[in-house]
Amino acid sequence: MAEWIYEAGIGERRAVLVENGVIVVGEVERDSDSVAVGSVVLGRLIAHDRARRRASVKCNDGTDVLLAAPPANLTEGAAVLVRIIRTALSEAGRSKPALARLAEEGEVPCAGPGLLARISASEHAVIAVGAADPHDRLEGAGWSELVDAARTGTWPFAGGALAIALTPAMTLIDIDGDLAAQPLAEAGARAASAAIRALGIAGSIGIDFPTLAGRAERHGIDALLEQLLPAPFEKTAMNGFGFVQIVRRRERPSLSERMQFSQVESDALVLLRHAERAVGTGPLTLTARPAVIDTVTAHADWTAMLQRRSGRRVALVSDPAQKGAGHAQ
Repeated sequence: MAEWIYEAGIGERRAVLVENGVIVVGEVERDSDSVAVGSVVLGRLIAHDRARRRASVKCNDGTDVLLAAPPANLTEGAAVLVRIIRTALSEAGRSKPALARLAEEGEVPCAGPGLLARISASEHAVIAVGAADPHDRLEGAGWSELVDAARTGTWPFAGGALAIALTPAMTLIDIDGDLAAQPLAEAGARAASAAIRALGIAGSIGIDFPTLAGRAERHGIDALLEQLLPAPFEKTAMNGFGFVQIVRRRERPSLSERMQFSQVESDALVLLRHAERAVGTGPLTLTARPAVIDTVTAHADWTAMLQRRSGRRVALVSDPAQKGAGHAQ
């Protein structure tokens, strides 16, 4: 039976859906996230591009959002009530503002559901865990391995591995391995479907399969993808070169996007998670490269919470020789 494991960490909340001891979905919600999907917010129209049917809105809390399909008669300066349908996203070298539509008649300003509320509304039980638990159930389910796959873009499977690359146009998944073409394509389809679900990959996705012998073999892989991919989605049939394109509704950044486009913040939050679980007495020393320590230092509430949870005084040490998240002891 599948169940959610939920952890309210320092600076972020984490949740994994575990089935038969394996993480099938992983999600993160951070303090730094923009306005949540489902929020209804007041704002003011600051620019209207009628040719592209897009408008820019400055929300009352200062958040900038892109308004999709605004009415042609909506004028700049007008007060608007909008519903957020996609959070702000980071990409290589650029960022995209949150996407919204005009709120329906009768809607009122409200905050969208957070991570805990969303998973609690699912059909699966939610188990809340924390650093004080004697067994780290999140780690035991494979949390670090999932984070590593998101960070590196490598998803191993028996007989091969996926290489997952984030591009401005789409997320590209390349299937490589030592198996013959047909079994490699089948194993790759299963792995790609699992990675898409576990990492929350959405938007436009391209999968490059090994070239198969004929149409029947390609149709077999198409049918397997239809069976395995998390709904809803649209996809093309595999072409003669082994390429398949999939489109999934994109509401939030994938775990891969979070880990790769916010590397310093991600390392800082990993360090804090390790620090919560560090054993010992006396000062709790966090050692990491300067950028990570600077990020932790900039959030006094993080160290204050760590001190309360650990019962130890926190010391931060900047060490240029450190790699990744550093260490805590």
